Amino acid sequence: MKIAGLQKLTLLDYPGKLACTVFLEGCNLRCPFCHNAALVLPGREEETEEIGRQALFAFLSKRKGVLQGVCITGGEPLLRPQTEDLIEQIRGMGYAVKLDTNGCFPDRLDRLLTRGLVDYVAMDIKNAPGRYPETVGIPAFDVAPVKRSAALLMEGRVPYEFRTTVVEELHTEEDFLQIGRWLAGAAQYFLQGFVDSGDLVGSGLHAAPKEKMERYAALLRPFIPAAALRGV
Repeated sequence: MKIAGLQKLTLLDYPGKLACTVFLEGCNLRCPFCHNAALVLPGREEETEEIGRQALFAFLSKRKGVLQGVCITGGEPLLRPQTEDLIEQIRGMGYAVKLDTNGCFPDRLDRLLTRGLVDYVAMDIKNAPGRYPETVGIPAFDVAPVKRSAALLMEGRVPYEFRTTVVEELHTEEDFLQIGRWLAGAAQYFLQGFVDSGDLVGSGLHAAPKEKMERYAALLRPFIPAAALRGV
């Protein structure tokens, strides 16, 4: 497990908390709109500078009493089982932990929830279930684990949110109607605007207009009343 980045202060990544963000390398998906290609694609490892665990924990020790939480993101943090140990150590220092995940590893997510090691979970919803393969860049992708992770979060053991990065070429009104039916009753759902970071996995993608995103949110609200836009 490679710690490939540390954002020392964020006011946005962890709702309601002053936090830092830890980036873990590697992902099982190849979403063309992913803006962290250096963390995701094999052969790009040299583009990220590894942060040793000792350095990370030295930083966290120094920031005790200032920072309230730590966001664990990627890549996909649950790709490797060692992430559980990392989270356990961080929580042992008194920090709240927010986990970002794509939902592909429900057993590992369930274990973290059962052990009380995460305080908030943000799960990416890539698209309607039937369109997951093309959206995540894996033709034979099985969406069943993602559905199980979503169901685990909707049990309400910890605060959570679902979120979708909306891409003009990948999402339609029918997709969001299907997502609404799938996740009906979810606590929170955010539609995020796509931004071309210049380091994408794919190419030729564009942000959906704000008016279209507002329409998508309106289609979701009969199923998920708290559906809203974020950062648009």
